[in-house]
Amino acid sequence: MELFTSDLHLGHENVLKHRTMFDTIEEMNETLINNWNKKVHKSDDVYIVGDFSYRSKIPVETYLERLKGKKHLILGNHDPDWLKQSQYEKLSQYFCSINSFHTFKKNKVQITLCHFPMLEWSGSRYASKGASYLIHGHIHNNKNKIYEYIKENQPTALNCGVDVNNFEPVTFEELIENNRIWYERVNAD
Repeated sequence: MELFTSDLHLGHENVLKHRTMFDTIEEMNETLINNWNKKVHKSDDVYIVGDFSYRSKIPVETYLERLKGKKHLILGNHDPDWLKQSQYEKLSQYFCSINSFHTFKKNKVQITLCHFPMLEWSGSRYASKGASYLIHGHIHNNKNKIYEYIKENQPTALNCGVDVNNFEPVTFEELIENNRIWYERVNAD
């Protein structure tokens, strides 16, 4: 099974300003790790679409060792910092792949993974027919101009950030449903 997630920000204390449901960074870290391991099986492919960790006081490998599944990292803006601190040759024991961008087909649908929302991606001209999707992170659950643009113009651009996906990795089908719910909830506010 393939699962998607982004913007975990493990160890990033400053993110608690926005994730007020957590009292401490340790509580957030444990919730994310426990939710991951309840959902992910050893043989599952988990695509981390950026910002896995940032400014963690403990080595990032400590988190990676605890997480199930075959992990694929799509680089986000906060990943280069912890990657520099990690022993690069050891990362291959945690990640099946590390890329800036990734595309693949799933049931004849073109999937593009990029941490950042984009205006166009491979096959985006056919997105209205459900033939192409962008799975991104970066915007968390912010309701800014970028969010508004995506909502109005890019219905097949899906936010896989943990903030809109119940703080767990999700399947493609769950991703579609969670984004629908997120947009409905924001529209009701």
